[in-house]
Amino acid sequence: MSSPPAGVPAARSAAVKVEGVSKMYEVRAGDDVLALDRVDLDIAPGSFVAVVGPSGCGKSTLLSLLAGLIPLSSGRLTIDGEDVLKPHPKAGVVFQSDLLLEWRTILDNVLLPIEIKQLNRKSYIGRARDLLAQVGLEGFDDKFPHELSGGMRQRVAICRALIQEPGLLLMDEPFGALDALTREQMIMDLQTMWLRLRNTVLFITHGIDEAVFLADRVIVMSPRPGRVDLDLTIDIPRPRGWNEVHENPNFQHHVRQVREIFEAKGVLVTH
Repeated sequence: MSSPPAGVPAARSAAVKVEGVSKMYEVRAGDDVLALDRVDLDIAPGSFVAVVGPSGCGKSTLLSLLAGLIPLSSGRLTIDGEDVLKPHPKAGVVFQSDLLLEWRTILDNVLLPIEIKQLNRKSYIGRARDLLAQVGLEGFDDKFPHELSGGMRQRVAICRALIQEPGLLLMDEPFGALDALTREQMIMDLQTMWLRLRNTVLFITHGIDEAVFLADRVIVMSPRPGRVDLDLTIDIPRPRGWNEVHENPNFQHHVRQVREIFEAKGVLVTH
């Protein structure tokens, strides 16, 4: 990863605290929905944490709260000790949809956060091209989103989130819309990029294998209202090869631990 432009310090990995956080959604019919219920989570700087759980368990709600996109109902959220009341300058976000602007070139899409924050665009062009090269998109600067495949578009979205080297990267099922082969390659690409950057990552997913492969810790959420059912440390050395890890007894054990939680809750029925 290239150094920051002159005068722009690289963001250090961020510490995240989730203390007694609940989120209630008010609905018109009057039956309010409790999405999260008194969630506690302490994420160390530079760690990769995956959150896995069934649909509707509040995974994406937790990410949106940390991104400062929605207000919490109770509790406290902090990034490096600062309360999250609006989008935090140390946080970058990648959603399942790439949200690229079709009328902007690939390079201009990556540089969009720089323009929004009114930073010196020219000083970030080299970094943007470096990021694109790292994900196999060297020479695509002047292409438009409609000229790229789904996996290529999502690589651009990740580069856009990383352009300022955010201390915290929030990823909401970023590979959920991709085919199986592209998804596998994107998982490997993400591991490579994270090993270079070593920022803090909160990764939301439905995929048990994906969570265990990528993360230092896997947080297993209960069905709604979302609570932490299991906080699992993944003790598998890095870098992790896809085939080798899937044959690793520790990997198989951790996957089984998560599946057993879902089976006990009736989320997975295996017989």
